[in-house]
Amino acid sequence: MHKVKIKPLSVNDAWRGRRFKTPEYTKYERALMFILPKNIDIPPPPYQIFLKFGFSSASSDWDNCIKTTQDCLAKKYKFNDKLIRRGVVETEMVKKGEEYFEFNLEPLSTKV
Repeated sequence: MHKVKIKPLSVNDAWRGRRFKTPEYTKYERALMFILPKNIDIPPPPYQIFLKFGFSSASSDWDNCIKTTQDCLAKKYKFNDKLIRRGVVETEMVKKGEEYFEFNLEPLSTKV
């Protein structure tokens, strides 16, 4: 592990002015609110999240979908995503039209 002693820059501090949701994001959020399971068991915080994305484009960055998907999950299931303390992300290539994501939210184990 390499440690760099600098305060990480938040997305809020990286951009000036207001950010607006694109029509694509609004459509994605609306679709997820409809197709996500109605109820899941939300464990007590802090959380660890497991995400798996199936991408059809080889140029997709592994981390581009994390924030939008995580924000939609937090909105649907009414948990505060700032309480996610660990995340595991996996990606795989799939055929066009077979894109997907999987997720699981678990309590963060206090054992190291």
